[in-house]
Amino acid sequence: MSKHSIFHRGVRFFFNKKNLLITNSVTSGICMAVGDLVQQEFEYQTKVLPQRYDWGRAGRMFSVGVAMGPLHHVYYIQLDKILPKADLKTVVKKILCDQALASPLTILCFFYAMGGLEQKTMLEITSEVRKKFLYAYTGDCMYWPPIQFFNFYFLPTRYRVLYINVATMVFNIFLSFVKHYDQRLE
Repeated sequence: MSKHSIFHRGVRFFFNKKNLLITNSVTSGICMAVGDLVQQEFEYQTKVLPQRYDWGRAGRMFSVGVAMGPLHHVYYIQLDKILPKADLKTVVKKILCDQALASPLTILCFFYAMGGLEQKTMLEITSEVRKKFLYAYTGDCMYWPPIQFFNFYFLPTRYRVLYINVATMVFNIFLSFVKHYDQRLE
């Protein structure tokens, strides 16, 4: 069997409608962990971290990404059912829904899930959210609207979560920064 044939079979498997939930969940976790590892490398190179990688931290990011994958999967399917068109007016509505609903909820899920995995109390997590949410949401509002325009205007539903996962990998560098460095936000 040729490499070309194996590649196409793999693509067909992962993008088959019945396997999209798995694909979206796993790629979400991988992209979140890779984004964190990039941030950790930057922190190491700038002498913020004493050792190159905190694999526990990357593992927590992976776990949260995998857990959030199904939420994104369902969200984009439902959003396309509610707003099925890909015209300019509908795309703007989708971006507004994304920024008003999905973004704040995703940020909250991220901080509460990470805090839980770090064994913080609800009070500690809530305190962290109060301190960092505005930074994370402001960055979100600057980054995601153009990313989502391309997503909603040009991509079919089945490729949306994968595209968002890759874009999230870039955003997660920023999110990891906000999450892990209190002294820089005070």
